[in-house]
Amino acid sequence: MIDLLQYDFMQRALVAAFLVGLAAPAIGTFIVQRRLALLGDGIGHIALTGVALGFLTGTAPVLTAVLVAVLGAVAIELVRARGRTSGDVALALLFYGGIAGGVLLISLAPGGSNATLMSYLFGSISSVTAQDVLVIALLAVAVLLVVTVFGRELFVLCQDEEVARASGLPVRFLSLLIAVTAALTVVVAMRVVGLLLVSALMVIPVATGQQLTRGFRSTILLAMLFGTVATVGGLTSSFYVEAPPGALIVLVALGGFALALGLGRFVRRNRPQESRQ
Repeated sequence: MIDLLQYDFMQRALVAAFLVGLAAPAIGTFIVQRRLALLGDGIGHIALTGVALGFLTGTAPVLTAVLVAVLGAVAIELVRARGRTSGDVALALLFYGGIAGGVLLISLAPGGSNATLMSYLFGSISSVTAQDVLVIALLAVAVLLVVTVFGRELFVLCQDEEVARASGLPVRFLSLLIAVTAALTVVVAMRVVGLLLVSALMVIPVATGQQLTRGFRSTILLAMLFGTVATVGGLTSSFYVEAPPGALIVLVALGGFALALGLGRFVRRNRPQESRQ
């Protein structure tokens, strides 16, 4: 581990991985609770259009990705809430539109963009710059602040939208807040695991935490713990085995879920026996 920290690029990569491991499961807990587990995938495809737009216009792809992802997330929520289209159909529409827009814009961009685009699709954490770390840190702090400040209200919304509305909560605002925060999280994570795998970090650690606890607060804390273990562990493993870090991060997260699934079943199986004694 010490030899790994001797490299500046790995120091930056570990900081970025740790921040993503915290932020993605934090907002992912609310998304999973609201049964919108594929929201991250949908926004990821939209963000692809934003990245391609950055290449086409010669501006920073991260900034254009933030703008387009936020607009797309708001569009998904408005279509889901106002229209007659169900949530999964709304996501599918944005899936296809995001991919088509990204492919079209990248084809119009100056030569050489295709190779760079691959780093956003599949992640390229080893090439993360100090500026990238700063942007990731700012976005991650924004995500964690939203979860901290509005956590109770978001919990009520995700449990039952009608109860939240009857309680006087601003349902439309909170729904848009979840969507926008998810969009920021996608952009935070795209340099670490890539746009095609970003949803995994928003879902798998949450599913892992749900296997071991029933409380919402404990689930979100465990999800953040498992998220950081997956990102840092996957990145560290990729350094030694020379494999793509994004894929290893997701595989480590899946391994943690498998272990938690077995442990959770063992605990639940033995709990009734303990209560009888």
